[in-house]
Amino acid sequence: MEYLPNILFIILLGIGIGFFAKNVKKLIRNIKLGHDVDVSDNKSQRWKNMAMIALGQSKMVRRPIAGFLHIIVYLGFIIINIEVLEIIIDGIFGTHRIALSILPEAVYGFIISTFEVLAILVFVAVTIFWMRRNIIKLARFWKSEMTGWPKNDGNFILYFEMVLMMLFLVMNATDVHFQTLNTGNVISQYIAPWFGNLPEGTVHIIERTAWWLHITGIFIFLNYLYFSKHLHILLAFPNTFYGKLTPKGQFNNLEAVTKEVKMMMDPNIDPFAAPAEGTENAIPAKFGASDVQDLNWVQLLNAYTCTECGRCTSECPANQTGKKLSPRKIMMDTRDRLEEVGKNMDANKGVFKEDGKQLLDNYITREELWACTSCNACVEACPVSIDPLSIIMDMRRYLVMEQSAAPVELNNMMTNIENNGAPWPYNQMDRLNWKNE
Repeated sequence: MEYLPNILFIILLGIGIGFFAKNVKKLIRNIKLGHDVDVSDNKSQRWKNMAMIALGQSKMVRRPIAGFLHIIVYLGFIIINIEVLEIIIDGIFGTHRIALSILPEAVYGFIISTFEVLAILVFVAVTIFWMRRNIIKLARFWKSEMTGWPKNDGNFILYFEMVLMMLFLVMNATDVHFQTLNTGNVISQYIAPWFGNLPEGTVHIIERTAWWLHITGIFIFLNYLYFSKHLHILLAFPNTFYGKLTPKGQFNNLEAVTKEVKMMMDPNIDPFAAPAEGTENAIPAKFGASDVQDLNWVQLLNAYTCTECGRCTSECPANQTGKKLSPRKIMMDTRDRLEEVGKNMDANKGVFKEDGKQLLDNYITREELWACTSCNACVEACPVSIDPLSIIMDMRRYLVMEQSAAPVELNNMMTNIENNGAPWPYNQMDRLNWKNE
């Protein structure tokens, strides 16, 4: 019975890490469903972007209030959870505040006092975030796509963080030995009197309960990430590393189309000979994208990284003028469809069984796609380098090149370019008449 708490803790630790590893494996598999893309160029710039954007929060602070609060929560939550290392060692070996027996008392006290101050700051920042969502009701948190689970998820994570911070402080406040040291308890010393009239045994039970709930909550939080928009806590780093480096307004050419045009212009090639499959000139099975498997893996990583903060949608001129397009919804729909495909594979022994659905039409409508002005405002606004425009453009390519389903206005423009060499319905000889007016 003496080692029962240690055994229970090891079981809890194993379940928490095991379930997390299982979900990470599933996450990697889903992302790899996308086409391969070469993002190995300019690694020094990629490392710099990751350091500045993911670690340094450089794009978050463009909106100072939210940026400052986010930095508090981000740094506070990460730094405070350094103590999880001590908790894990204590849980496995049955020790109590093992770091106190290793570090000088003053050093340990300084570290814990820093944690306590950060815990209060995180609690305050999270409370303000909750008020912005639920009392002030900022418009970007109340768009049509932010109902049901997306809306609740944002609140759940705030409640999680509030509870974890309070459990940490209560754990310290009810640790009688720690309080007698009178070092490191800069916040918890004011909470300790709340339990002053209780028997010492009861206080010890409260301390142990807070300890167990705190570490259990951290394991739950870790595994909750996969199902939550807060997966960006982990994925923001690779996502910013693999983010687009070319100028924001530069679109990629379809290599297969370029090769086909060159073949058409080559007088030595038989125009009636179809290129053999597997050769470099082979025509791809599909132009553009109609489902998640047609996107590349960086785009799928983007979908899982989306924070649902809505900065992209709040900057989108199409959305501001009342059109249905929401870049945030594009990313959420891509992630939801990818999850659906992953579950389909789980149910069919790792093989995708055709389900009669696709990203186009079943999740993202054509009206949304054609509402985009390709202005890149969403890409510029995203704090973690997500590129909704690339998905929109790939799906547009599918509509145009596979289904000839462009809007009438666009078809007219392309016809004019083909016939007149300009988007306007004027004779080529009259194209420059405007300059004489």
